[in-house]
Amino acid sequence: MAKVVRSTAGLQAQDAAAAALSVRVRSSGLRAVDVERARVEARSVVAMWCMRGTLHLVAAEDHGWLTALFGPVFIAAGSRRLAQLGLTPDATARGVRTIVGALAEHGPLARRALAEQLRAGGIPVEPGSQAVIHLIRRAALEGTVCLGPRDRDQAYALTADWLGAPVDQPAPEAALDELARRHLAAFGPVTPEDLAAWSGLPLRGVREAWTRIAGELEEVETPEGPAWTRAADLRRHGRANHDEPAVRLLPAFDTFLLGYRSRAHVVAPAHARRVHPGGGILRPTVLLDGRAVATWAARTRAGSTRVAVAPFTALRGRGVKAGLAEEVGDVGRFLETTATLAVEAP
Repeated sequence: MAKVVRSTAGLQAQDAAAAALSVRVRSSGLRAVDVERARVEARSVVAMWCMRGTLHLVAAEDHGWLTALFGPVFIAAGSRRLAQLGLTPDATARGVRTIVGALAEHGPLARRALAEQLRAGGIPVEPGSQAVIHLIRRAALEGTVCLGPRDRDQAYALTADWLGAPVDQPAPEAALDELARRHLAAFGPVTPEDLAAWSGLPLRGVREAWTRIAGELEEVETPEGPAWTRAADLRRHGRANHDEPAVRLLPAFDTFLLGYRSRAHVVAPAHARRVHPGGGILRPTVLLDGRAVATWAARTRAGSTRVAVAPFTALRGRGVKAGLAEEVGDVGRFLETTATLAVEAP
């Protein structure tokens, strides 16, 4: 699990089920239960707020340096929202201390229990207010709190208790250089603008990191213009069997669609709204040789899962339907259910 997550530089995880399916499409043999075991039992992976200030599943060993890199950026960016929620800087600081104290005393707690602790401590958080999750997020960006176990609700824990004592972290420049290498390995060929869009970090700092690691990069020409990849990664790209189509079912919010400034090389402009209808939504997508050709949805009832594929145009070509059926079968294996395929008319 940690190897899969590390190789992708982090998987989008605001939807836990979608994050698990992102693991499936990049691995062989793992199951959905293995994702949660890795997170809760082995604790080799952890969900944290990092790229673009959103939740990602990352290797636990990367938690410290990613927090140091992203925390200051999104703490500053989130101050205005905290103020809109009625939390002054003093109330925010007291709220974070209250959360840390409650977790130290009681162990992992869910959002509702933390809200009660905050109100008991005189922090102005109304029932149902978004102030609670923003205070939890602030504590997580400071590095003291992380996502812990999950039963019916997500619980939060002290980072030191959940992941162990912190280890020495690289300097900020070295951390940004490492993030650039991870992004290049996972998404290359890319540009500094792609890295800035994916990470949410300022473009100026990203360009400086690009310059520092320039000796490791190789420029390539793409339809969109010059881009770069790591020279060591060029040997790893490509499929072993070019005679068979590569069909993949990407889940909602898959990082492959989020790793670039533009998705035009994956999703044709004519179909962009079907994949990204707005409101921060990225639908589950069917890729054929790296290009989006359909969306899909799964519904599970009575122990079986129906996967409905909605093509943009008729799906033609030798091996395409067989590839779809194979992917749907693997979704069933991953979820430990029986999965059936239904292809809708374009």
